[in-house]
Amino acid sequence: QVQLVESGGGLVQPGGSLRLSCAASGSIFSIYTMGWYRQAPGEQRELVADITRGGSTKYGDSVKGRFTISIDNAKNTVYLQMNSLKPEDTAVYYCNAKTLVGAPKWGPGTQVTVSS
Repeated sequence: QVQLVESGGGLVQPGGSLRLSCAASGSIFSIYTMGWYRQAPGEQRELVADITRGGSTKYGDSVKGRFTISIDNAKNTVYLQMNSLKPEDTAVYYCNAKTLVGAPKWGPGTQVTVSS
């Protein structure tokens, strides 16, 4: 089994920055992609960004040019650097890990609120 623990959420003003971290433990050898999704109230969960072990990245259209995803394979940790934050970025952010076997794994989520 894979366990995911997120950190780094909080309250930030528009235009500000936050960095999210997600550390994986357990059957980490089975992970081939890690990423971030978000869900705002009343909305569907959407992809923010993901990254393979090899460093290939994919971003949601709304965050391109503002957010950067990175991975530290030695620490089994994925990071999301969020810059130029907007109120519409407010959501619960979930870490996700795709594994070779079984369904994708999810972290418990961390709240990001962008407000003045």
